[in-house]
Amino acid sequence: MPIHCRGLRGWLIAGALAASVAPAFAHPHVFVDAKAEMVFDANGRVTAIRNVWRFDDAYSAFASQGLDADGDGALSVAELKPLAEVNVSSLKDFGYFTFLAAGDRDIDFSEPTEYWLQSDDGLLTLYFTLPTKEAVEIRGLPATLEVYDPTYYVAFGFVEETPVALDGAPDACTMEVFRPEELDVATAATLAEIPADQREIPDELAMITRDLSNGASVRCP
Repeated sequence: MPIHCRGLRGWLIAGALAASVAPAFAHPHVFVDAKAEMVFDANGRVTAIRNVWRFDDAYSAFASQGLDADGDGALSVAELKPLAEVNVSSLKDFGYFTFLAAGDRDIDFSEPTEYWLQSDDGLLTLYFTLPTKEAVEIRGLPATLEVYDPTYYVAFGFVEETPVALDGAPDACTMEVFRPEELDVATAATLAEIPADQREIPDELAMITRDLSNGASVRCP
């Protein structure tokens, strides 16, 4: 498949087909170890979210096929750049799987900056910075950051060590990280029956998967 055809939807579907040979549920199709950083400016306002997403081995192997241009057996950042550009651009269709709220207000993001893909021990890792459209004041408000796919096509899981960090936060800010509960066996089995080329899921399942979010609650006095 040519690189220019690999939008995120196609990229994820293709990766899912490769991963389907492994003994895993059909839904989700792609697994991501994630961590995030909330970036503050000198005035104590949130200005960006930095994401780091490491993809599973089956997906990484499929998505990186044919990208080793110099044939040295290693994928450089330069060789992965076209794939990174297409997929970061395509993330917009999915809200970047990143959701930030300040009080009762949902925060909008601009297009990602400072993005790249790199291969570490055969696993693809996507790095990208997601600026807020304007600096966001969260002092005195509850702020919530969530990273997840509401349709559970992609399963995000926060890494164990330092899943969320605060860069430049005002003094005395506190943070509580939360993770999704495990699915019950019946729901997992129902999700497993959804074909690999079907991204959307029935409403009754969507009500459950929308709660499978990783995130952090941040409070700054």
